Amino acid sequence: MKQMLEICKITSVVGLKGEVKVQPWCDDPQLLCELDTLYRKSGDPVTVERARVQKNMAVLKLKGTDTVEEAQKLRGAVLYMDRDDVELPEGSWFIADLIGLEVRDTASGEVYGKLSDVTETGANDVYHIKAHDGRLLLVPAIPEVIDSIDLEGGVMTITPLEGLFDI
Repeated sequence: MKQMLEICKITSVVGLKGEVKVQPWCDDPQLLCELDTLYRKSGDPVTVERARVQKNMAVLKLKGTDTVEEAQKLRGAVLYMDRDDVELPEGSWFIADLIGLEVRDTASGEVYGKLSDVTETGANDVYHIKAHDGRLLLVPAIPEVIDSIDLEGGVMTITPLEGLFDI
């Protein structure tokens, strides 16, 4: 498992004192406001001096970025978090850890394919399964379908709803 996970992308400058608006790549932009340190792709730490949620985005003031010009240079940058800085609730996973899991039928053991992407819809996530025949299977991430997730074993077991994979 990767220790450093992509958490957000700097999209624009806010105000005149070096604040940046970031697009969060997590369930809730509030998570970004709770982190004291983020990291550049190089692994260099960046201290978050202050943060706030603004609609579905976060506004961050990063240490050492004090002017519009300095903030402008950061546009497009992806920031990372250390997975050890966040404790996930029981039954929650980092999306990066789910990608690549083999997806099997709980009852028959049939392998449907590999989890290739996750769409966050608001109501529930949708898992994208790349089938061996090239089809894309969409699976709702709900307790009635997802039976188990074994990150160490690299397997997710599911019980598809009737007609879920019918074409």
